[in-house]
Amino acid sequence: MEDIIICRCQEVTRQDILDAIADGATTVDGVKRRTRAGMGLCQGKTCERLVARMIAEQTGRPLSEIVPPKSRIPVRPVKIGIIGGEQDE
Repeated sequence: MEDIIICRCQEVTRQDILDAIADGATTVDGVKRRTRAGMGLCQGKTCERLVARMIAEQTGRPLSEIVPPKSRIPVRPVKIGIIGGEQDE
C-alpha cells in the first residue's frame, strides 16, 4: 500500500509522503519541499488534498488546521523588450 502513487505528475508515493511527515513536515508546503509532490504539471490540483489528509491523519490534527500551500503565479519567459521597451534611450 505504501507504493501507491499520490502525486502522479512527480511520481511521489504514499511512503515518500509518510517519510516526509515523519521527518517533520507538518504543512503541504513542507511535504512539497521534501518530495516535490504538487510541483508537477497540475501544480497540486490532484494531490494537494490527499497530502493534507495524510498530514492530518499522521499528526492527529483536524484537516481544517493543516496550512494550505502558498499559491504562486506561474513563471514564464518574457522578452526583455516588453519590460524595458523596444529601444534603450
